[in-house]
This record gives sequence, structure tokens and C-alpha cells, in this order.
Amino acid sequence: MQIYIGADHAGFELKEKLVPWLKEKGHEVTDYGAYEMNPEDDYPDFVEPVARAVASDPEHSRGIVIGGSGQGEAIVANRINGVRAVVCYSLSPEVAKMERKHNNANILSLGARYIREEEAIEAVRIFLETEFDGGRHKRRLEKIDKL
Repeated sequence: MQIYIGADHAGFELKEKLVPWLKEKGHEVTDYGAYEMNPEDDYPDFVEPVARAVASDPEHSRGIVIGGSGQGEAIVANRINGVRAVVCYSLSPEVAKMERKHNNANILSLGARYIREEEAIEAVRIFLETEFDGGRHKRRLEKIDKL
């Protein structure tokens, strides 16, 4: 699967650990940065290209965005039509499963300050392996898309 990933300074270290893991699992990974630790960078600069890439091919790609809390990153991503970004923290890696099954989420936003590396990897694994249930959930997403 094609994975697009991006992170600001707060998520940089976690991104640098996820990229090789994703490649090891056989995914094609496009890294939109940050490419170096810079405490002055701005998360929208890294999240927007991830979101636009996922929106251009939602059937064959997913995105991962990482920041301090993951909230701002999800807000940016959700501004792009066709994106459904959700936030996952350390106490809720199962959220990744339900958001795929029920909301067909295509971007996972991780709060690096609130999730351990092992939990992040597990959340990403679940997010990538879980299929959308469709059915009544598809009907609900169609209503959302009309907003």
C-alpha cells in the first residue's frame, strides 16, 4: 500500500522510526518531512501534502501525520476534501480499528507526546490492516460528504 507520512518537530523522532518499519512491512512510503529537527517548523507544511496525496488516491493510499498532540494535524488534514483523519493516543490504539471499520478513516494522526513508540506501531498496524465495514456506515459517510 502507498503510505504518505509527515510530521513536525514534535513528531519527527517517531516518524523517523515509523518510516523504516513501514518499508520493512512492504509498504511504499513517501515522506513529506520534516527531514530534520527544527523546533520552529509548522505542522501544516507537512500535513497538507500528505492529505492532498491521500485525497488524490483514497482507494490505494493512507496517510500518517504526527505532531505533539495530533489534534492540529487532524484539523489540517480534514480541511482537504476526501480526507477523514482521526487522532489516536496511547490509551486507545483500538480507536484506529474502529475508525477504519466505521468511518473509513484514511489518515491516522498520532500525538507523539501521548503515545509510546510500540503503541504507535501497533496503532499503525491496526489502521493499515483493518478494512471498512461499509453497510450503514457507508450511508453515513455519504451524508457527511454532502455537507
